[in-house]
Amino acid sequence: MGKNRVPVVAIVGRANVGKSSIFNVVLGRQEAITAREAGTTRDSITARAHFDGKDFWLVDTAGMKQAEDEFELSIQEQIKEATEAADVILVVIEAHIGINDEDRRVATTALKSRKPVILAVNKADQDVNAKASDFKGLGIKEVYLTSVMQKKGFEELFERVAAILPQASIKEDEKRIHVSLIGRPNVGKSSLFNAIAKKQQAIVADRAGTTRDINRAVVRFEGNEIELMDTAGIRRSGKIEVGIEKFSVLRALQAIEQSDVCLFLMDANELNTQLDQKIAGLIKESGKGVVIVVAKWDAVEGKDAYTRDELAPKISYHFQFLQFAPLIFTSSVTGHNVSKLFELILKIVESRKKKIKTSELNDWLRDVLDAHPPAGLKNRQPKLNYITQTDDETPTFKIFGAHTSYLHWSYKRYMERDLREHFGFEGTPIKFVFSEKHITHKHGEIPGAEPKLNWKKRLRPNQLPKNKQKYSRNRNNSR
Repeated sequence: MGKNRVPVVAIVGRANVGKSSIFNVVLGRQEAITAREAGTTRDSITARAHFDGKDFWLVDTAGMKQAEDEFELSIQEQIKEATEAADVILVVIEAHIGINDEDRRVATTALKSRKPVILAVNKADQDVNAKASDFKGLGIKEVYLTSVMQKKGFEELFERVAAILPQASIKEDEKRIHVSLIGRPNVGKSSLFNAIAKKQQAIVADRAGTTRDINRAVVRFEGNEIELMDTAGIRRSGKIEVGIEKFSVLRALQAIEQSDVCLFLMDANELNTQLDQKIAGLIKESGKGVVIVVAKWDAVEGKDAYTRDELAPKISYHFQFLQFAPLIFTSSVTGHNVSKLFELILKIVESRKKKIKTSELNDWLRDVLDAHPPAGLKNRQPKLNYITQTDDETPTFKIFGAHTSYLHWSYKRYMERDLREHFGFEGTPIKFVFSEKHITHKHGEIPGAEPKLNWKKRLRPNQLPKNKQKYSRNRNNSR
């Protein structure tokens, strides 16, 4: 092991022995989806862990078993890769089930790696008579009884794991860019994830619902760290099954919130669906940067040099609310335009960080108002006096004025379009916040506030309040 390399601990075992539960207990959060259904974990999930002053990567793998098809074979190959990369292998079995043939196969595979192997006999609460010596038959010398339900045995177990590991620390780049792949099921998210990461990290299959957890990988491009997040497909609300799939969709929504930029994927053979529009709307509402990615371009039959030029306006028409987002056609099979995604991501991140001087913004506002003054409603004329940019993550501009609630939505859209033409902000939503000025503010008055009247100049004596009328009569009589 290299001196600067962070060690890896892989959790392996047959399906439904509690690997993901152990993974979550060590991390202290619900990172992997857990359920009683066997085979919940399909991708290997990697997360940073810390114990006894040491950092390491903890890997939760799918259940080991005989591969019955290509899909299962890819899962088992992924487990094999995880064990080969691991510095310590944690084999998990169930206390109340005892040792079976699948457990023996898992243990044999782990021991053949010649890496340090530790046995965790999980669900010990379901067999109060279980003893560590009962499981020596697997050939693993170090055995620990654990219970996720009772939170027992884990401190001793990971004290031993930490003792084997070298001292290491994971330093995450504070400037790391977070990018999520979002879309309907089976639109090619995992294939694109693998193409970008240049390794088979996510399971790819021609069936919907393959990815359940958020799968992550970190790549470097032009000195920048980019963390990719592959997510489960978002279905229509009525088709989301209760249980694992519901958690998967919630994870996808969580990934949007964690992102700086979302790659919004559509299938080139099934464009502009109603669900696509709904997902795109969720991304825009979150205020995140976005790239519209038309995936599986290689699978489009009968395309020619003009097909893209014909499709682009149609996509723009159906996604008018995302006209600021760049559109790109990609193929994970041929690698078409995959590398260009990096350039777009960096460009959008730069746009989101852009700060415009207040003086330049107010010059722009005056030009906009001179070219096209806002129309009012209900005899109220909106007035826009002053603009400044706030420090929000999404580019946000605060505009002070009067009667701004009467500003028509089409005028706001005109302002946004002109602002983009003038200052850029490609690939990111922008927000306008309108504020009515206070009476004490130099730019205006509080809406609905009573005006300050000059009693002597504006009202006749009989119109004055009673406490003022006497003063006025006395003054008139003295003349």
